[in-house]
Amino acid sequence: MHPMLNIAIRAARSAGNIIVRNLDRVDRLTIRTKERNDFVSEVDRQAENEIIGILRRAFPNHGILAEESGAQAGDEYQWVIDPLDGTTNFLHGFPQFAVSIALRHKGRMEQAVVYDPLSQDLYTATRGAGAQLNERRIRVTQQAQLEGALLGTGFPFKAQQHLDAYLDMFRALFPRTAGIRRPGAAALDLAYVASGRLDGFWEIGLNAWDMAAGVLLICEAGGLVGDISGGHDFLQTGNIVAAAPKLFPLMLREIRPHLSDMLAR
Repeated sequence: MHPMLNIAIRAARSAGNIIVRNLDRVDRLTIRTKERNDFVSEVDRQAENEIIGILRRAFPNHGILAEESGAQAGDEYQWVIDPLDGTTNFLHGFPQFAVSIALRHKGRMEQAVVYDPLSQDLYTATRGAGAQLNERRIRVTQQAQLEGALLGTGFPFKAQQHLDAYLDMFRALFPRTAGIRRPGAAALDLAYVASGRLDGFWEIGLNAWDMAAGVLLICEAGGLVGDISGGHDFLQTGNIVAAAPKLFPLMLREIRPHLSDMLAR
């Protein structure tokens, strides 16, 4: 296993321990509203500080991009961190949240960890070395059509100006599939695509830290990832489609007609 990935795993597990220890005291946590429907708790901050501390001790010159503390300058390496993806779920005791850590080198994702602290499922990937779940190789599904496909999605709760376009996409896809799920933690949704638990996924209005690790997992598991117009700017636009190779163009075909002018940019 790559030494940088080992450090990221250690950081993810340590942050996960903080999250789990606080599950039974959610009602006593300090919670702040960042914007409408977007919350941060003291657990988010504690978990992020733990991750950054572990990474800084190992790699003091690396840059950081983290959800709560933002960007910190460094060398040509940058860690992209979501310490608690699914904060709203966590605050309600809904068991769907994760720690997400990715490393990019000169703009290219090289290492990825998504850790579910409740199930202790550990998803990892190193560029060129495949993706694993609990140290066992994973692959995306062979799903080749929308009929029978199980898709994941996320509602655009922070980008509600796109709600009509999103609902049109949902209407186009829903009748043709076996079902659509919205668990509420994009990092885990993407990890589920990589491991074959979902056949595909799409969402509008994500941040880079929501997607970075999951994207590398999917690519290393043989899947395809793009933005909803078919390009490769998903980390910039926040709009993403990910799926098994044969399903990917079929999802895009249904989604593209419903792009607003803003989404298409």
